[in-house]
Amino acid sequence: MAGQIKGNGEVKITKLETFLVKPRWIFLKIHTDVGVVGLGEPLLEGRALTIQTAIKEIEPYLVGKDPRNIVHHWQAIYRHAFYRGGPILTSALSGIDHALWDIKGKLLNVPVWELLGGPTRDRVRIYGRASNAEQMKQRKAEGYTVIKTGVAKEHPADFVENPKFVKHAIDNFASLRDAGGDDMDIAIDFHGSIPPQTSKLLIKEMEPYQPYFIEEPCQAQNLDVLAEIARSTHIPIATGERVYTKWGFREVLEKGAASIIQPDLCHAGGITEGRIIAGMAEAYYVPIAPHNPMGPISLAVGLHLAASVPNFLVQEQVSLGEGYLKNPFQLQKDGTVLIPRGPGLGIELDEDQLADKIGHDWRNPESYNALDGSVVDW
Repeated sequence: MAGQIKGNGEVKITKLETFLVKPRWIFLKIHTDVGVVGLGEPLLEGRALTIQTAIKEIEPYLVGKDPRNIVHHWQAIYRHAFYRGGPILTSALSGIDHALWDIKGKLLNVPVWELLGGPTRDRVRIYGRASNAEQMKQRKAEGYTVIKTGVAKEHPADFVENPKFVKHAIDNFASLRDAGGDDMDIAIDFHGSIPPQTSKLLIKEMEPYQPYFIEEPCQAQNLDVLAEIARSTHIPIATGERVYTKWGFREVLEKGAASIIQPDLCHAGGITEGRIIAGMAEAYYVPIAPHNPMGPISLAVGLHLAASVPNFLVQEQVSLGEGYLKNPFQLQKDGTVLIPRGPGLGIELDEDQLADKIGHDWRNPESYNALDGSVVDW
């Protein structure tokens, strides 16, 4: 068939199926005519219906084709779109990519990391979350050795903040350091919602407490500003959750805008693109710390990438799969999870437990300045 690379045996995609999963996720199943089903997570937070539509628009291209030609399909889906890139196309493409790798691994009866030349490690360091000292103590007792927190604030940050705002944020971070001790790695996420003028004030005062990294000290739309912040401190700067494909990360790396990159494998182009991005970063001595405040399919994808590249730092997660997977991931005593050993992504959905989690209407928060009602980042 024209446009299709021939493989050994006959396997064809029959349909793509998406469903919304609480709290705010989308799961994808790609079905084949040999009964093998691939799982993916084509998420775009707050735009679930848009991504479902994008998947339906791509479905006619995939149905009837061999799912094993992963890179070929990635190129076709990306390049046949006249308007390339952006969060909608690359999020839909990412989830499809996950599922195609899952199918290929299942057909060959090997984990995805085996197909990528791995393993480079047998376990993956993950991090939990803490907002205060008490939560920090709880996470440490659970076994976490890395924690991420946010900027403690009583109101959205203004362009230039006063000493009270800065002191409140620094005192909270100091309390986390005190509760976690010097052996706890504590990252802090500015979430792109702190204006760069105030970010500089905060970073200077945080330096004595040695954050593991500072994430998104400003938006990544103007990389020159981000690079200026990175040059102004010895603390590692991280970014990448809102950067898509190798082309977006090329500029981050070339400008030295971050010394840790955080590709989101549900947005940046999936496993196929994530491995390329990691390779580019290695040339700059930059590690990857994949962004993942998503579901257990996304976590599995991140673990396979971590298991197959040398320059991995730490993996974000909010769910180890309890209530979603038949065999959830387990936090080890050393703050890691073991890499999946089953074929494909090595996970299986628990359809019975999923039954009451189907459907959601999650929306992005709408935040405004309390003084004048102007829009602020959340």
